[in-house]
Amino acid sequence: MMDLQKLTIGKALNLGLRHAMEQDPKVLIMGEDVGKLGGVFRITDGLQKDFGEQRVLDTPLAESGIIGTAVGLAVRGFRPVCEIQFEGFIFPGFDQISSQLAKLHYRTQGKVKMPVVIRVPFGGGIGAVEHHSESPESLFAHIAGLKVVSISNAADAYWGIQEAIRSDDPVMFFEPKKLYHSGALKMEIDTETSPGRVFGSHVVRAGTTATVVAYGPSVKVALDAAAAAEDEGKSLEVIDLCTLSPLDLGPVFESVRKTGRLVAVSEAPLESSLTSEIAARVQQECFYSLESPVLRVAGFDTPYPPAKLEEHYLPDLDRVLHAVDRSLAW
Repeated sequence: MMDLQKLTIGKALNLGLRHAMEQDPKVLIMGEDVGKLGGVFRITDGLQKDFGEQRVLDTPLAESGIIGTAVGLAVRGFRPVCEIQFEGFIFPGFDQISSQLAKLHYRTQGKVKMPVVIRVPFGGGIGAVEHHSESPESLFAHIAGLKVVSISNAADAYWGIQEAIRSDDPVMFFEPKKLYHSGALKMEIDTETSPGRVFGSHVVRAGTTATVVAYGPSVKVALDAAAAAEDEGKSLEVIDLCTLSPLDLGPVFESVRKTGRLVAVSEAPLESSLTSEIAARVQQECFYSLESPVLRVAGFDTPYPPAKLEEHYLPDLDRVLHAVDRSLAW
């Protein structure tokens, strides 16, 4: 029987974590303020009350300790889910992630598995101070041994967090914090019937004029741009990458061969980003289908600005439409 629930991204993550903990007693949640407070964004709200302090652990303010402890727990057969409070706080744990977590499965020829999920609220749009609005996903996508994903909607949040927890390899799970509690993005989800594989690129809006590829918080921007472009007689095909490493570009290639144009959108700074990789791979695979260069809409190559300036920093509908117009004018 279908169990339909209308959920925000935040509620979907909470319910997905709850179901994973019910199904497997080895699943643990750990991080700063994830227990009694329920996390600063309330994603783990109520879980410590229902599962106890030994399965939902409030940790010290020490990301290196959180990740290092998770590595040890994984060696002992547990499936830790670590919350990094804000993406800008992750760097004290970078050594543990890149040197230990990402390497142990490979180093031991598969004998030691690393079923660790690191949940990372990321991106801007919440009016926060520095180190609270960054987009460091490209750094982790470059590290061999890590799966890197970024969800953009409640259904992928609910099923994706459960799929990540089941993985025997470490997963960096990037969550668009500004969309956690958006009522406009509530989705009706069948919480009992799995849709199958969640991770991988997929078309979220069909079109023929140009392709727009995005992930995480930028998917909503791309969809809004596609809706606005329709009023001007343009049909934009929007693709949600979802998986950032390993990149699943098959649907992107197929779309570009149809439309001949591509705009890649991301909040991260432009240089040496995932949009760079997308552009390089598309021109490699779709060179004779392209009617114009691949264009990119992204954050600027500066530190994330103060809250009063972030609306000028973040890609928005107008910047995406401008890129589409440039592509069509080529």
